[in-house]
Amino acid sequence: MGRAYQNRKESMAKTSDANARVYSKFSREIYVCAKSGGPDPDGNLALRSLLDRAKKAQVPAHVIKNAIDKSTSSGGEDFAVARYEGYGPGGCMVIVDCLTDNPNRTFGDVRLAFTKTDSKIGTQGTVMHMFDHAAILVFEGEDEDSVLELLMDADVDVTDIESEDGKITVFAPHTEYFKAKQALQDANPEIDFDVDEIQFVPQTTTPISADVLPDFEKFIDMLDELDDVQNIFHNAET
Repeated sequence: MGRAYQNRKESMAKTSDANARVYSKFSREIYVCAKSGGPDPDGNLALRSLLDRAKKAQVPAHVIKNAIDKSTSSGGEDFAVARYEGYGPGGCMVIVDCLTDNPNRTFGDVRLAFTKTDSKIGTQGTVMHMFDHAAILVFEGEDEDSVLELLMDADVDVTDIESEDGKITVFAPHTEYFKAKQALQDANPEIDFDVDEIQFVPQTTTPISADVLPDFEKFIDMLDELDDVQNIFHNAET
């Protein structure tokens, strides 16, 4: 699992959004999370974790505050989760997660990115079975055995654990995310997570050849530029 995750992470780093788009995506996600679960991070664990990630991404405090304030005001936008699956350039498998206030528009925009790059959008379940919906926690450390013992004592179902270059990576089912994170924080209140997310991690990778790479990068860029797209998961190895 670790290698597939690393390949995806490195690939996505090459096509990351400009700061303004990153801030916009975090703002929308914070708004939706606070509106559905409440604006108090102490009572909304999902919001608390999201705010931690936003701060690590250096999202300005005023952007975060505005999104939370907006969630408590009357009216406001009504966003829904939309997820699309398919095959990207070179036959790689792709999952696109969106937050949208207009599903028809979003589907049209996402489908255009597929069709413009000789890719194929599929129906629900097309590639999902080839990804693990996993909680990923990465932090400093070298003794993976003691971390595994700690998590097992906390009754956390750990899928995999790795130690490399002074970092420990814990993989667990997405349903175990809060329990795993809380157990680690209870054991070390000063712990600082390099990665603290729930992701779709590919079970296998698909090599992307040099002649297909331009189309793949265009495909990712087109999706990244869409305001409704929050996350792109793929199994491409570039």
